[in-house]
Amino acid sequence: MTKQTILGRVTQLAKANINALLDQAEDPQKMLDQLIRDYTNNIAEAEQAVAATIGNLRLMEQDHKEDVEAAAEWGGKALAASRKADELRGAGSAAEADKFDNLAKVALGRQLQSEQEAKTAEPTIASQTEVVDKLRTGLDQMKAKLSELKAKRDELVARSKSAQAQNQMMDAVKNIDVLDPTSELSRFEDKVRREEAKALGKQELAASSLDAQFEQLDSLGDSAEIEARLAALKTGA
Repeated sequence: MTKQTILGRVTQLAKANINALLDQAEDPQKMLDQLIRDYTNNIAEAEQAVAATIGNLRLMEQDHKEDVEAAAEWGGKALAASRKADELRGAGSAAEADKFDNLAKVALGRQLQSEQEAKTAEPTIASQTEVVDKLRTGLDQMKAKLSELKAKRDELVARSKSAQAQNQMMDAVKNIDVLDPTSELSRFEDKVRREEAKALGKQELAASSLDAQFEQLDSLGDSAEIEARLAALKTGA
């Protein structure tokens, strides 16, 4: 896996739109669980790849440091050899002086080589440092996204359980409405009221019959009075 591929994957995963994915899912909870598993695996893989990239960068930085130190060291050796040559030449030992001048040249050549290697590595180190920074940022974003996914999953599960509880309650209420025991009481109350009305009717009927009998008695009393008065007239009383 190349460094650019790692960076591309981390960036793509970090920018994933969770809400858009959920809108397309038939079962959001299952998709979230799968996304969490995928994200966790991808983060683990990305961490390993980023760790390897950082390791390679540290090796390059170490090599660069060694090249810089080597250039300084060879520069010091070249200077020492040159001074020794000057000293010998001043003492009349030209052959020995030339020998140390040659050593100084060899040291300068090694210094130049080390400096070139260090300079060549610097752009790569700068580039890889930028890549590592981006990878670390991407990993942080992925971890934040994973936390968001877990929070979404927990929220969804809680909402689902709440919705199920509400649906169960509404179903129970609906069944109560369909099988309302108070409706039986209403019918019984109607029956009682009809019985009460029937009793009232009988009472009223009985009362009217009794009034008629008393009226009949009154009528008989009047007839008896008339007969008595008629008899009195006849007797001259």
